[in-house]
Amino acid sequence: MKLTTRGHYSVKALLDLSLQPNYGPASVKAIAKRQDIPAPYLEKLLIEMRRAGLVKSIRGSVGGYQLAQEPRKISIAQILEAVGESLTNLPHHTPTPGQTEDWVTFSLWQRLNQKLKEALDSITLADLYYDARSWQASLGEEANFVV
Repeated sequence: MKLTTRGHYSVKALLDLSLQPNYGPASVKAIAKRQDIPAPYLEKLLIEMRRAGLVKSIRGSVGGYQLAQEPRKISIAQILEAVGESLTNLPHHTPTPGQTEDWVTFSLWQRLNQKLKEALDSITLADLYYDARSWQASLGEEANFVV
């Protein structure tokens, strides 16, 4: 699996939202500026994630987007699936019974893809937040919320 720009930006945007005080709303413009993401592209991603129930939009002058759930309840798999990222790279054919080596390879890829899916399901926004803070602390840096 390759993490595309679409997936990368989506994870960055939601991690940014998880860092807002009391998970309050943030404007697309503010997130885009902090995370160096083109605002029109970010808006499209946030709309897809809103449809998936990961974020909600708040109207008004202090509105924007905010997480629909706590960061510990949002997995990386959910984010990637919300924006149409494929979590599997299985071959699109099923080997015939006479192709033993293809069955072995096919079985191996099935198992690897299952493990990858399980890993992405188990990693949450909260995990990424703590990983980033630990890494920054180990470098002696102040908290920098650009992901």
